[in-house]
Amino acid sequence: MDKAASFLSSLLGGGGGSPEPAATVKSILIYPVKSCRGISVPQAPVTATGFRWDRQWMLVNSKGRAYTQRVEPKLALVDVELPPEAFAEDWQPTPDDHMVIRARGMEPLRVPLVAERATIDDVSVWEWSGSAYDEGAEAAEWFSIYFGKPSRLVRFKEVSETRLTDPEYARGYKTMFSDGYPFLIASQGSLDALNEILQEPIQINRFRPNILVDGCHPYAENLWRTIKINRLTFLGVKLCSRCKVPTINQDNGIPNPTEPTETLLTFRSDEVLRPSHKSKRKVYFGQNMVCKESLSPTGKGRTIKAGDPVYVLQSFSSSDEVPA
Repeated sequence: MDKAASFLSSLLGGGGGSPEPAATVKSILIYPVKSCRGISVPQAPVTATGFRWDRQWMLVNSKGRAYTQRVEPKLALVDVELPPEAFAEDWQPTPDDHMVIRARGMEPLRVPLVAERATIDDVSVWEWSGSAYDEGAEAAEWFSIYFGKPSRLVRFKEVSETRLTDPEYARGYKTMFSDGYPFLIASQGSLDALNEILQEPIQINRFRPNILVDGCHPYAENLWRTIKINRLTFLGVKLCSRCKVPTINQDNGIPNPTEPTETLLTFRSDEVLRPSHKSKRKVYFGQNMVCKESLSPTGKGRTIKAGDPVYVLQSFSSSDEVPA
């Protein structure tokens, strides 16, 4: 077996050499309720729609339209807790298991993970609309009080609904209530490099990645076309354009009028990164990804852990080549 074949074989799970990883998984972050605070977990199973439990719930208004921090920055202050064992690969919830939701000035809300639920029609998030499970009157009252207007907590109805990713970038893949893709990767090096030039440093929770890696050069993750983590293949499909959310302080829910967007515009805008393309006046931080194995029936061993090495199989030659 020559060196190239040995290298590839080792990444695909065969014998051979031991190539150097490009980075290490520093943190895995799950956001059970869309736009609420995330949970840092030691491991997470990969499902057909992303990490298990990720964006499985969201808040909607009286018309069924999704709330996000863009219009409801108070979502940043809502803590979500799941049983620690919920992130084990084979764990199944019982009627005694709950998601617990907390916010300042509110009594904790316990949402059963297994329960009979009614269905709400005409629930929508971005381009998608369909039916979803209604988490009931108690949750609706809790969030209506918190936001000061009629609100409901809904859960993705996976038995009857499918939400596909944009086929222009990732044909055939699925997600739940994420903005558009099942995984977002970013690096500690990118955050550190940004903080070096910001007047007030920020935390990674402004960017809400699912996979935070460390050990690579700043912004290297944006050029990764194909990577391996614990024998799972992740494909980089689209640079993540950033909206208003990174300007919102996740500790108090207060937006900054300009930062970090203004600083990112100076070196992470499409004009800088993608000069041969038409400018959209967007800034980019992190890359959207899909997992190849999520297309096939569920199998064992589809879990990634904090500390896992990240191997790069294929890279884009420049940021100008990366889809966005």
